[in-house]
Amino acid sequence: MEGSCKSYHNLDGKDINTAFHFENDFVTNIQSLTSQQPASSSIKALEKTTVAILNKNKLLAAYSASHEIESFGRKVLELLLTRQTLHTESFKLLAPKQRFDHLVATQPDLLQRVSLTQVASYLGISRESLSRFRSAR
Repeated sequence: MEGSCKSYHNLDGKDINTAFHFENDFVTNIQSLTSQQPASSSIKALEKTTVAILNKNKLLAAYSASHEIESFGRKVLELLLTRQTLHTESFKLLAPKQRFDHLVATQPDLLQRVSLTQVASYLGISRESLSRFRSAR
């Protein structure tokens, strides 16, 4: 992938961001990928973005044909699941300010590439709280 996109849910006409993806990243809806059901979330480009789309049936055939490809695919899914789990756990374990501080420490470029409204949604806070946290730094 080249560019950026977000994963999100639309709740009553409002986007709730769950992840951001940038260059050389992988993005999928793991639940939809494994259950073969329509995704409950969406993926949207945030800027001009180039992606490579993998056909699931062809990917599964490649897994069967090559242990190395299967191993690589497993590692990609583990990475995506780990990111998703860490983000979900942050809502249970960290206060809003702590979520912001963790984002600054681990993904500082995100604040440069994504609008404050999008980041606030991702952190589960208001735009005003995000502005307050940023100005206190």
